[in-house]
Amino acid sequence: MINHAAVPARFNLSLLACALLLVSATLLSGATTRVYAQNGGRAVRNGRIEVSTTPAGYPLLIDGRAVGTTSPTVQLYELEPGRHTVEIQFPNNTRWVRDFDIAANKKQCITLNWRPKTISIERPIVVKSPCPYPVNISAPASVREGDIITFSSDVNYAGQSGLNYTWTISPPSARLVSGAGTPTITVDTTGIGSQRVTAILVVDDGSGDQMCRQRAQAATGVTPVALPPVLPKSFAEFPVISFNEDKANLDNFAVALQGEPGSQGYIIVYAGRRSRPNRANQLGERSRQYLVNTRNLDASRIVVINGGTREVDSFELWLVPQGATPPQPRPR
Repeated sequence: MINHAAVPARFNLSLLACALLLVSATLLSGATTRVYAQNGGRAVRNGRIEVSTTPAGYPLLIDGRAVGTTSPTVQLYELEPGRHTVEIQFPNNTRWVRDFDIAANKKQCITLNWRPKTISIERPIVVKSPCPYPVNISAPASVREGDIITFSSDVNYAGQSGLNYTWTISPPSARLVSGAGTPTITVDTTGIGSQRVTAILVVDDGSGDQMCRQRAQAATGVTPVALPPVLPKSFAEFPVISFNEDKANLDNFAVALQGEPGSQGYIIVYAGRRSRPNRANQLGERSRQYLVNTRNLDASRIVVINGGTREVDSFELWLVPQGATPPQPRPR
């Protein structure tokens, strides 16, 4: 005779965090739990855990320390960066426990789906192969470029052997952060905008039985993050007093260019209204020769522009990073 007994607590757990980290739990009684975690967007000293349950009143522990009971409205707890354990104690000795890695400058995105498990008690005991067994991988549907994806597996294996976890991730530019050889891995999406990150997991119990070698996969889309425009930087603007005064400004300009090897130096020269013809071109060429011959800058990095006329002879010096739109003359 065979008796089948169900585990007293049944969970459907869902966990998602990018700007927020969400966990849902549904008990047989109909209780629903949500847990949120976030790192704040900007660099901050602490992370945060936000907890709410419906219905409320369940004991809540963080890192083994009781912090009160849950409520239907969000409760916020400040935590230092690092790994923290959250535990919610439900009726009938049912405990929901999860570890969260809180980081100061990275958001961690996690989705975790738990399936109900059934324990079969056989009388008389009959030796039965635990294979095949279900393997499920959970991951968020999409994240923003630069976020960390957590791929988490749920393996319902009833055997006694230790399991081997072999992960393969694509595309090749996706970087495995942690978890190789374990049920859960994290993947960095920096530089993977507009692509999908796929994780394939092979689980086996080392028996060599093909029925005990199971495979599952999940994929997460990556939304690209628009980069801010690259702008030219105004370095100095000054009237022509003497060449020695000009050289003092050009010396500082040369030091700045040496500190930004990827930038070009733009010199916009304006002739005064009463200056002799070709004055702007003469001043510009004299400045370029000084930077190249005296300050030893590469001539290809210096761009001289005749800006037209202003009230008096004058200069504008600009640092133009790679990809920036060059400055335009502003005669007046």
